[in-house]
Amino acid sequence: MKTRIYIQKIALTLGAIFLLKCQAIAQGNVLELLPGADKFEYNEKTGIHRLNGHINFIYQGNTMYCDSAHYRDKSQEVTAYGNVHITKQDLNLYCDSLYYNGKTKRAKLWGNVRVRDLEFKLTTDTLEYDANKSVGIYRHGGKVESIVNNQVLTSRVGYMYTESKNMFFSGKVNYRSPDLRMTTDTLRYQYQKSTAYFYGPTNITTTPKDVKEVTKIYCESGWYNTETEEATLQKRAKITKQSQVMMGDYLYSYAKKGISIGKGNVFFKDTTQKMEFRGEYAFSSEKLGNSYVTGKALVSKIDGKDTLFIHADTLFSVKDSLGNAGYMEGYHHVKVFRGELQAVCDSIVYDKERGKMELYHDPIIWAKTKSELKGDFMEVFFVGDTVMDKVNLIGNSTVLMEVDSGKYYNQIGGKNINAFFANNDIYRTDVKGNARTVFFPENTEKTDTAVVVKRLGMNRIFASDLRIAIDSNEIKGITYIEKPDGVFYPMDKISKTEQFIVGFKWLAALRPKSWRDLLID
Repeated sequence: MKTRIYIQKIALTLGAIFLLKCQAIAQGNVLELLPGADKFEYNEKTGIHRLNGHINFIYQGNTMYCDSAHYRDKSQEVTAYGNVHITKQDLNLYCDSLYYNGKTKRAKLWGNVRVRDLEFKLTTDTLEYDANKSVGIYRHGGKVESIVNNQVLTSRVGYMYTESKNMFFSGKVNYRSPDLRMTTDTLRYQYQKSTAYFYGPTNITTTPKDVKEVTKIYCESGWYNTETEEATLQKRAKITKQSQVMMGDYLYSYAKKGISIGKGNVFFKDTTQKMEFRGEYAFSSEKLGNSYVTGKALVSKIDGKDTLFIHADTLFSVKDSLGNAGYMEGYHHVKVFRGELQAVCDSIVYDKERGKMELYHDPIIWAKTKSELKGDFMEVFFVGDTVMDKVNLIGNSTVLMEVDSGKYYNQIGGKNINAFFANNDIYRTDVKGNARTVFFPENTEKTDTAVVVKRLGMNRIFASDLRIAIDSNEIKGITYIEKPDGVFYPMDKISKTEQFIVGFKWLAALRPKSWRDLLID
């Protein structure tokens, strides 16, 4: 976000324009009347000089024109009426009436007040100036505008400290320039720090000339540095850039470095990528093309009518050369949820370009039906973004399938298992190395009134390698290369010692029931 608020120039200009401040000049405080007045009167009793018609005089180093004026010697008061004009070098002040007290060093201007130099102009109805505090005040609406580059600031109230060059504006503050629009309730500008502070609901829109996209900002408290283009936004802070939205309790923007930081209830959305990030802390670098979210981090990827959710303590995202989110990593306490797919592990890597997801350290995947896949390490391959095509289980691999509501489990185990999916449901497994399976074949009998499923017994088969066909968690066929070691037990003769394969653990209690379960510790 590149913004140019030349409000410091406004402060400098106003400091020079308030010409009525007492100055140490040779002639002291004497009013010097110049030729041209139509009428001049002096009342010795009151000490009032009265001037009428084409008044032109010099007072405290400033040339003043007006229709009529009163000047009091003792109190050093000047009152001017009608077409008042004060000038010094390229600075000009106009108003209908003016009062200035040389002792109290206070002035007040009424009616169509205009102050301008070669670059800026201030217009208001009434303007007060206190030379002791070097502050100019308007209370009934004012406008500060650039004559050369279309900058305009309006507000109901304005305080302009010409010595410190700090400025306060309140009441429907509105600033606009060719590349920025800003509205706020209260604005304070600190010249020494080149910083504008916002108080109350604030909207900022930037359209820098060298950047095509429009940036919209909202906050209810914060500041912006006009030199470094750094900003801190608080209270319902929000930054919108075309297809991207970032919200948080605190947002920090470093535009020149291309860095954005969010703290506290951070939310980031990319409508082009159909992705959303949530967390307690977020960091993003446009130049490096990477970002991360930590603290109950959650990313969601919309795919058609379904959404893939990934939770981890920390999530990293890296964009490709086209600016698309193509690579993601998640670390510690990873959980995954999709309508027909859930998973848990310690760490995860997602490579969109390769259509691949890697799960590390005790990963578990639950598929469409009541099936549970485990291994030391897993590779998940997708068709599109989120539809599973194949899962490679590597090391201590098992595929468990619940049948008959948990009474029995069809089980497959081995060193490595390749599981193939259609519609997110397993239809085949290739077991390589120390293959073993335990399953309960069924017999289906149809009658006129019902379909009766009867378990025939338990099959236990061990072999080097096995190819197993599966349909709805039921094992429909087994292919083996070498002669297997197999045995069949009738239901009433099942061996309790062989009912489960080595390493059997049914961990359905860990399976997330909804995406909200991902955030439960």
